[in-house]
Amino acid sequence: MYRYDEFDHGFVKARTAQFRDQVERRLSGELTEEQFKPLRLMNGVYLQLHAYMLRVSVPYGTLSSPQMRMLAHIARTYDRGYGHFTTRQNIQFNWPALKDIPAILDDLASVEMHALQSSGNCIRNVTADHFAGAAADEVADPRPYAEILRQWSSVHPEFSYLPRKFKLALIGADEDRAAIQFHDIGLQLKRDATGALGFTVYVGGGQGRTPMIAHKVRDFLPEQDLLAYVEAIMRVYNLNGRRDNKYKARIKILVHETGAEEITRQIEAEFQEVLKTDILRLPDEEIRRIAAYFAPPALPERPARSSALEAARADSRDFADFVDRNVTPHKTAGYGLVTISLKPVGGIPGDATDAQMEAVADLAERYSQSEIRVSHEQNLVLPHVALDDLPALYAGLREAGLADGNAGLVTDIICCPGLDYCALANARSIPVAQDLSRRFGAPERQKEIGELKIKISGCINACGHHHAGHIGLLGVDRKGEEVYQITLGGSGDENAAVGALIGPGFSIADVGGAVETVVDTYLKLREGPQESFLAAVRRVGQKPFKEALYGAA
Repeated sequence: MYRYDEFDHGFVKARTAQFRDQVERRLSGELTEEQFKPLRLMNGVYLQLHAYMLRVSVPYGTLSSPQMRMLAHIARTYDRGYGHFTTRQNIQFNWPALKDIPAILDDLASVEMHALQSSGNCIRNVTADHFAGAAADEVADPRPYAEILRQWSSVHPEFSYLPRKFKLALIGADEDRAAIQFHDIGLQLKRDATGALGFTVYVGGGQGRTPMIAHKVRDFLPEQDLLAYVEAIMRVYNLNGRRDNKYKARIKILVHETGAEEITRQIEAEFQEVLKTDILRLPDEEIRRIAAYFAPPALPERPARSSALEAARADSRDFADFVDRNVTPHKTAGYGLVTISLKPVGGIPGDATDAQMEAVADLAERYSQSEIRVSHEQNLVLPHVALDDLPALYAGLREAGLADGNAGLVTDIICCPGLDYCALANARSIPVAQDLSRRFGAPERQKEIGELKIKISGCINACGHHHAGHIGLLGVDRKGEEVYQITLGGSGDENAAVGALIGPGFSIADVGGAVETVVDTYLKLREGPQESFLAAVRRVGQKPFKEALYGAA
C-alpha cells in the first residue's frame, strides 16, 4: 500500500495544526458555528443530531494492521468504543468531543491517515474494488491509479469549491464491485487489442433525489491520459454545473440537461486543450513508481487444494457455509479473499467495536500480510489468506463475533445511520435493518432465499444506496410519521439499474412484514433455486409483487 513521502507528512501535519487553531477559535467563541462550518467540513467534521461526527478517509478502501489498531484506539479513547464503516469505504466516529478532534487527527497522521476532503464540495475519497490487487478475475490493480487521482485532487486549487460534492470510483475487472456507474466519474481498467492498459470512462451517475446511471463517454482512454481526461471532465463541470440550486448541482444533472452526446463533445474538446500543455500526461516511470507501492505480496507457495480446509468443512456446517459465502477466489493458487461480515443478525450494519477492530488487525497480521480492505457494502476483507489457514482464521473471527457467513445474502444489509444520528434524515434506518435481519436470520432461511441485496436509506440523499438495492427502502416523513417506500430491481453491478417504486409506503411497524411478503412472493414464482431474486424481478416485473402487497387492482 502507499507510503507517505516527505510532502505528504508535511502537508497533513500543517493542515492538522491549522485545524487545531480553528477549533480553539470556535470553542472560544471567536468563530460562530456558521463561520466554522466550511472549515470543519473540509476536515471531515459534521454536526449531527446529538454531537459532532468525524469521517476518516480510507483511500480506495485499503488499510494496514497498524492503521486498524489506531482506529480501535480512537474508538476506545475518544468515542464510545465503536466506529461505523460507510458506503464510501470510510469510517465514522459518531461521538467525539470537538476539543479532542485535533488530537485524533494527530493520532491519525501518525499512521498516515487523515480526514481531508471527506466532506465539502470537493473531490471526495476515491473508492475502488475492495478485492483490488488480489481478485482472480482482475485485468490490473486499479489502486495505483486511485492513488494518483487522490494526490492530484487533494486541495486542487481549481476543484476545491465545486458546484457540489464529486465522487470517483475505479475497478480493474469486468465484474463491477464498486458501483462505478452510480458515480460522478467511473473508471474501468481494460486492455486494448495490443495489450496496452487504459480505461473505459463513465460520467454522470449518482443517487440522491434524482438517481441516474452514468453514460459511457470513452470506450478506451490510454493510461497516460488519465489525469488530463479527468481534469477535462472537471473543468466542463466546474464551468457549467449549476450553483444556484444545490438539488441540480451534481454533474448527473448537467449531463442529463445538456445531453450525453454534447457533454462528450465538450469533454473531448477540453481534453485537447489540456493535452496542449503536456503537464498532465502521466509519465510511465511515475505510473510504475506508484504501482510499486501496490506490488502483490510475496505469498509463500501453498497447495491449490487444502486437505485441512476440506476436513474442517466436513466437520462444521457453519464453517462450510462461511467458506461458501465469504471466501472468493484469489489470483494466486492456494489463497482466497475473505469477507468479514459486519452484519450479525440483529446488529447494526457497518459497526465494529474497538475490540473487533483490534482482532481484525491481529488476524490480518497473522493471516493476510497485515492488509485489510473496507468494502462499499460496509464489510471488511482480508485479501491474502492461505486456504490452509481458513480454519484457524475462522476460529479467531468466531471469538471476535465476526464469523457470520452471510456475504451477499438477505441479512447482508446496507444501511445509513438514519434518524438515530443524521440531522438530514427523515426516518430511522437502523431499527428497520435490525428487524429485517432478525426476520430472515435463520441460516436455512437465508440459504433458501439466496443472493438478495437489501439497502436502506433514511432520507432522499440515499447514503444507504437504496436505489441500487434488489430491494430498496427509503424512509420519508409523512405528517410526522416515518413511512418507508419500497423499490425493486435496482443493482449496482456491471448491469446497473435504478430500482422502481412499487407503490405506497409502509409504516415502521408494517415495513418488515411487507418485505417478507415480497420475498415470499419471489420464492413462489422463481423458476427453481438457481433463479436469483433480481433475475426473477427482471423476468416477471412488478405486477405479482404489487398484487401480493396491495391486492389485485
